[in-house]
Amino acid sequence: IGAKAADAEAADREDAEYKRLRSRLVVATILTVPVVALAMGSHLVPSLRSVLKFPARPWVELLLTTPVLFWAGKDFFTGAWAAARHRAADMNTLVAVGTLSAFFYSVVLTVAPGVFETAAGARAHHEAGVPAVTGTYYEVAASIVTLILLGNLLQARATARTRGAVKALLGLSPKTARVERDGRDADIPVEEVRVGDLVLVRPGEKIPVDGVVETGSSNVDESMLTGEPLPVGKGAGDPVIGGTLNVNGAFRFRATKVGPDTVLQQIVRLVQAAQGSKAPIQKLADRISGVFVPVVMLLAALTFVLWLALAPAETRLTEALLAAVSVLIIACPCALGLATPTAIMVGTGKGAEAGILIKGGSALEEAHR
Repeated sequence: IGAKAADAEAADREDAEYKRLRSRLVVATILTVPVVALAMGSHLVPSLRSVLKFPARPWVELLLTTPVLFWAGKDFFTGAWAAARHRAADMNTLVAVGTLSAFFYSVVLTVAPGVFETAAGARAHHEAGVPAVTGTYYEVAASIVTLILLGNLLQARATARTRGAVKALLGLSPKTARVERDGRDADIPVEEVRVGDLVLVRPGEKIPVDGVVETGSSNVDESMLTGEPLPVGKGAGDPVIGGTLNVNGAFRFRATKVGPDTVLQQIVRLVQAAQGSKAPIQKLADRISGVFVPVVMLLAALTFVLWLALAPAETRLTEALLAAVSVLIIACPCALGLATPTAIMVGTGKGAEAGILIKGGSALEEAHR
């Protein structure tokens, strides 16, 4: 009963997390689409350039992007902060640094468009009749957060579907058992069956727990366990497995395994453990991430220093910032942290639905060999 309550509580948590992610993704998408349209529309449809480049456009993009980052994408920043407190860096660190760099760079350009230019650069722009630097990158920050939220939502949905496969396994077990107590047969909840109880199974009923036949005979459909489509004959002394289907006869059997010790419950635990296990490639990805993130941060800093030293004086700060932010954003390997665990959860769940039990991520990865 405690295990069922814990399972129900875990399912409720997963449902709540899925709904939370979904609502954040919906809001982020609604706000990000116009930001991307304003930023990229003139490139895709040149005739719209004069329409989309109105003076207040950066302020509109700022207004739309702010809730995407700091509400919808809040988890990335809290995750990055938690990693930083432990003197570590992870994928959240790259997402946070990349998006915040693009965002605050854009905010500065919105508030003070020429702040990154030198006096010489400003004179050159004025003499050439072109505006000062005004290229904002709100769409970069908003779209990265939205896309990673989409990946997280897909992973949460895969987890929920996998839990459905485990529930289907649990559904194979009947809810009650007809047990002989004090010389009479009584229907009791299957959780109350004890080892040594004498259990009656009639034609068409599922066997509630594991045991050994004492009297009577029948044919039992064990396809849920073995995949064998033909019923297996059972008589006195033969073992029976909980969750299998009694086809035609009636018999009594002595319970030998109940509750978490039954074969069906062991299968359920096996599937649950497999879903949480890591494949060797995922462990490798985790190790790479621990080194990859600090290396990317170092490369971004090096890129900034080199551009600051080598770029033309009038645009060096702007180009250095853009180059460093580009390194951070492009290096964000979101799929590395999402694809493998999602594949393992979906694979083991689909396998369970089809009667194929996969012991763990390692077995799944080795299957192609």
